Amino acid sequence: MNPPGCHIRKACFSDGPAIFRRIKAHPEELVPRPLSDIMLHIDRFLVAELDGEIVGTASWAVLPELDPAKNPSIEIQSVSVREDLQKHGLGRQLVEAALARVAEFKPDQIIVLTFTPLFFEKLGFTPISKDKILYKLYKGCMNCSKYDNPLTCPEVAMAYAPRPRATDGPA
Repeated sequence: MNPPGCHIRKACFSDGPAIFRRIKAHPEELVPRPLSDIMLHIDRFLVAELDGEIVGTASWAVLPELDPAKNPSIEIQSVSVREDLQKHGLGRQLVEAALARVAEFKPDQIIVLTFTPLFFEKLGFTPISKDKILYKLYKGCMNCSKYDNPLTCPEVAMAYAPRPRATDGPA
């Protein structure tokens, strides 16, 4: 359960530096993001705020497809919760809020690359081969300074299939 007074909301420009510090606090688990990238994509961030402090983040990125008839995939990124607040459901709430937001776009799939696969399995993600997301590896992982080969990076690729809503109608 979240600490009293903690709430999840859309990020705003003034949150950028705090988001940057939150991501930077986890260099082993998260891919670094320059402040300029965070500011450019601030509309794709959610934050958890407690007593005026940003204590958690989650974001997403649209991964365009080569096939124009397909809807893009979306990657959940930069999920971070302050250490003393972990294991209380705040990360789950951030990811669930991000999933609800990106489901509105009706992506073909939602993916994540993670060092914490058990956390994401509990949220409905299942492991997939990195061969299934080569476009993501080419677009994002090729510039990663942590590992020299995205296919041997220890992050686990996982996918989440959005559940159709009653208003979606037949496919």
